[in-house]
Amino acid sequence: MTRALQVAVCGPADCTQAQATRAERIGRRLAAAGAVVVCGGGAGVMAAVARGAHEAGGVVVGVGPGHDRRDASENLTVSLATNLGQARNAVIVWSADAVVAVGGSWGTLSEIALARRRGVPVVVLDGWQVRDAAGAPLGGFLDAATADEAAALALRAAAAFAAEQAAEQAGEQAGEQAGEQAGGDGLSEG
Repeated sequence: MTRALQVAVCGPADCTQAQATRAERIGRRLAAAGAVVVCGGGAGVMAAVARGAHEAGGVVVGVGPGHDRRDASENLTVSLATNLGQARNAVIVWSADAVVAVGGSWGTLSEIALARRRGVPVVVLDGWQVRDAAGAPLGGFLDAATADEAAALALRAAAAFAAEQAAEQAGEQAGEQAGEQAGGDGLSEG
């Protein structure tokens, strides 16, 4: 069974109208491609991407920071109340095959950092430009100029990341099976 790609879309709750419009279009494009959209479930970019994906008939998972779902976007298919505060950003990133960052806030920057630390591809649209100590741009980011480009880049990157993860898992399973065949259950007495 093939599982759907999961693309997280991150951005500020207090965003510009242009960022909201872009996020909504990204949500539509991702949903039309069959991807599950994961977001923080709140206002701003999160509400816009949820609206776009929902209106396109997609599945939207909101990973909220609080202890209940009352403040969650009405366009979520699934709303998770984590009671983790901003630590919920790790749940969002670990659930994603790619991350799209629209705009910038401190929470968005933390999601970008967590994604890059894990090796998850990050697409940036109208957002953070991360630089090293010498002022040079850090690698590992896919810059998009439009919402359509951001969605397309995210879908390609997510497919590659998911394939890489599946290959690693298959290799681990093959190694476990080989170990079981060679040495019984892998448990030794003594």
